[in-house]
Amino acid sequence: MNKDNPVGVFDSGIGGLTVLQKIIETLPRENTVYLGDTARSPYGTKSVETVLRFSFENADFLIDKGVKLVVVACNTSTAVALESLRENVSVPVVGVIEPGVRAALEKTRNKKVGVIGTEATIQSGAYTKSLKAFDPNIEVYSRTCPLFVPLVEEGWVDNAVVKMTVESYLSSLKQSGIDTLILGCTHYPLLKRAIRKFMGRQVQLVDSAAETAKSIHATLKQESIARERGKGSHSFFVTDAPERFIKVGQRFLGEKVESAVRIER
Repeated sequence: MNKDNPVGVFDSGIGGLTVLQKIIETLPRENTVYLGDTARSPYGTKSVETVLRFSFENADFLIDKGVKLVVVACNTSTAVALESLRENVSVPVVGVIEPGVRAALEKTRNKKVGVIGTEATIQSGAYTKSLKAFDPNIEVYSRTCPLFVPLVEEGWVDNAVVKMTVESYLSSLKQSGIDTLILGCTHYPLLKRAIRKFMGRQVQLVDSAAETAKSIHATLKQESIARERGKGSHSFFVTDAPERFIKVGQRFLGEKVESAVRIER
């Protein structure tokens, strides 16, 4: 495997750019290829069979682009498809759930951990299974927050509507006594300020994006495929209107999203 080959990242849409941002920050030498399946987003409300099919199609696209590692930057895809992808894809595959789980277990003091995510992610039980596999004594409190994604994509991250929505979704979690909260969707880090304001400083937030970048770094080193020189270049592919992706993407990544190529599905 050529070390100059890119790291491939796929997501159901735009949220995975929070993961890409941390990859670029942590691994500035790596080239990347990002695929946002914007035409079929969101995955969080779709069936297991559909999410599996979409995930394999996305991974196949990245493999065709010659990537040396696939990052499943979508919590729903990670929850549903990670193991199948690892068994069937010819390069290492990294998901976003386990890195976040490990970080939460390091942070919690009272063994009460909250998880927020899409319907499919929470219903899959992937975070609960993973947390309890590491520590059976962990108490897990899960909540679905379906309106967080459209709020972020609208650029609403800290106004009255956001405040009201955060309160509505997280009131019961606040009363549960958790001391750690996993942001189990790649859009949610953009709401970190509003969530922290409501939950209070005593609750530590876990941003899976940052933890996933560390995991990717470790995998590249372990496989001896880390790029050792130069500055990485980044290309973007989408399955629907590139204009919206570029506009919203700049909220996640700044000016790094200058163009995106639309592919047919």
